[in-house]
Amino acid sequence: MILRTVHSAAILLAAAGAGCTAGGAGSTIQGEGSAAPLSQRLEDRKAQFLRDADPAVAQTYERGIEDVRASGVLQSAKRVGDTAPNFTLRSAKGDSVTLTTLLSKGPVVLTWYRGGWCPYCNIQLRALQEYLPQFEAAGASLVALSPETPDNSLSTQEKNALRFDVLSDLGLTVADRYGVRYRLPREVENSFKPGGLDLAKLNGDDSWNLPLSATYVIDRGGTIRYAFVNADYRLRAEPSEILAALRALQAD
Repeated sequence: MILRTVHSAAILLAAAGAGCTAGGAGSTIQGEGSAAPLSQRLEDRKAQFLRDADPAVAQTYERGIEDVRASGVLQSAKRVGDTAPNFTLRSAKGDSVTLTTLLSKGPVVLTWYRGGWCPYCNIQLRALQEYLPQFEAAGASLVALSPETPDNSLSTQEKNALRFDVLSDLGLTVADRYGVRYRLPREVENSFKPGGLDLAKLNGDDSWNLPLSATYVIDRGGTIRYAFVNADYRLRAEPSEILAALRALQAD
């Protein structure tokens, strides 16, 4: 295992191997398709927001990211080498999905997103969908978790044409067990409400809790082999790095 850090806001722990660097397998994988890297798409979205948004709102969001970073929640997150807590959650289609059942078939890619209302999340989910055939070819299952109710999760799944399981982590109880749950800073909460974004309605509770940007690759034995955890919701695990971690498992 090696430790890589995505500036001071993130913890990125990846399986060792040539495929885990941004240049190695990542550049080769991008050559297999025409889509831009996820990081570029997210950066384009960020630039658009900064062009269009009220500067005061943009500053509020920046302070919110810093508040989350300063809260210490990153230090509580599960890391490479930790045992992944088991869970059973309801999918957007109403099925019960259990981690150990998925692991009996192969490794699992586990990722959290904030909700279908988040443009960065939708960009991430679509990018993961593009890589789904390659994840499955590596023997892996992909599941995405959010605090949204099953009905809202289904809407997210349908609008993004996702063919992987989207699970409702109500109350973010599973996120809490993985150490990636945080309370949205009050200043950001207050900026959401005038625009009609009601997380209490979308999530079925009034906690205003959200998950960090978090993605894990879990091997069949239940051990975390790759982890990306970031306080900045605009940064997400690159699918090419996830695939490299899965291929490293195949090589073990």
